[in-house]
Amino acid sequence: MIAIVDYGVGNLFSLQSSLRSLGLEAEVTGEAERLRSADRIILPGVGAFGDARARLDGAGLVPVLLEEAERKPLLGICLGMQLLFECSFEYGEHPGLGLIPGEVAFLGEDLKDKALKVPHMGWNSLEIVRDDPLFKYFGDGEYVYYVHSFYARNCRDSTLGVSRYGDAAVTGAVRRGNVWGAQFHPEKSGDAGLRLLRAFAEL
Repeated sequence: MIAIVDYGVGNLFSLQSSLRSLGLEAEVTGEAERLRSADRIILPGVGAFGDARARLDGAGLVPVLLEEAERKPLLGICLGMQLLFECSFEYGEHPGLGLIPGEVAFLGEDLKDKALKVPHMGWNSLEIVRDDPLFKYFGDGEYVYYVHSFYARNCRDSTLGVSRYGDAAVTGAVRRGNVWGAQFHPEKSGDAGLRLLRAFAEL
C-alpha cells in the first residue's frame, strides 16, 4: 500500500487517482499508524513552505516521517520535495525535515534573465544527470509539468535530474537513501509521470 500524507495541503485525490489507474493500492491518510503500516509513502504539497511545515508539526507527523524514511521509500512531490531539505527561505527562514542536504530559495534570485516569469509553470524536459531506479521507465529529456516559485539548491550530490529554465538549472528530481523528491507533478505529467510513479511503486 502507498500512503499519501494528508496534512491539509494540496490536491491529494488526483494523485490517488493516478496511482489507482496503475492498479496500485493508494490511501490518503493523516494517521500515524497507517503511515507506519504502508509499504511506501508519498508526501505531496502545494502552497507556502512555512505553513506546510506548521501543519505537519501540528498533526504530529514529523517524527513519523523521519522514522519511516529510514525504513521504506518516501517520495516528496512539489512542496513535498522542498520539505525534505534542511531549510527554506520562503517568506523568512523555516526548518525543513533535513532528510536531504540543501536549501530552498526563490527561483527569481538565481535567474539572470529577469524577463522570465516566476512562477516557473508548464511543461519542461527533465535531463537525467544520475541514473536511478526511479527512472526505470522514464527516458532522458521527457517532459514533465511544473508549478513553483521556489526551488532546491546546493544539493548537487543528491540531484538526479534538472530542467533548464533560461540560464537556471532547476533541480527537478533528487534522492538520498530511501528518500526521493520530484519538484514537478508526476500526476499531472501524462504518461511519463505515470511511468515514474510506477517505478516508485516498485522500489
